[in-house]
Amino acid sequence: MPIPYYSEDDSKDSNPDLYFMKQALAEAQRAGERGEVPIGAVVVCQGRIIARGHNLTETLTDVTAHAEMQAITAAAQFLGGKYLTDCTLYVTVEPCVMCAGALGWSQISRLVYGAEDAKRGFRRFAPAALHPKTEVVWGVLEEECSRLVTVFFKRKRK
Repeated sequence: MPIPYYSEDDSKDSNPDLYFMKQALAEAQRAGERGEVPIGAVVVCQGRIIARGHNLTETLTDVTAHAEMQAITAAAQFLGGKYLTDCTLYVTVEPCVMCAGALGWSQISRLVYGAEDAKRGFRRFAPAALHPKTEVVWGVLEEECSRLVTVFFKRKRK
């Protein structure tokens, strides 16, 4: 499958953050279809998606198999190195402390997330976990990102 490349001419979205968050939402949908908590992530470098990930904690029986961790690992393999400088991670829900720590170690340049995670999000428990130079943007397609998780848990509790 070709790696999507963002171009304002090719996209209906004039804002790359919206375009790439929609790609992360597509990954979240894939997670939900597998019975996983629907959280998705993509890593973008120079306008191209270089890695994708969604939650696989149930599938792999691995508590560390979060969408962000899957995407970080795939991006590092793609780039051939552990640092994700000049990259942006788009994720549908605010990273947890573990994922924020991994993002900090990766030295990712930018983090963009949709919905806040008031119970487990890094901003509440470890706001300094990211690299000091990492730019953080939140609230991108927040309603859509939040709704996916809310609907998933409502169905699970029935």
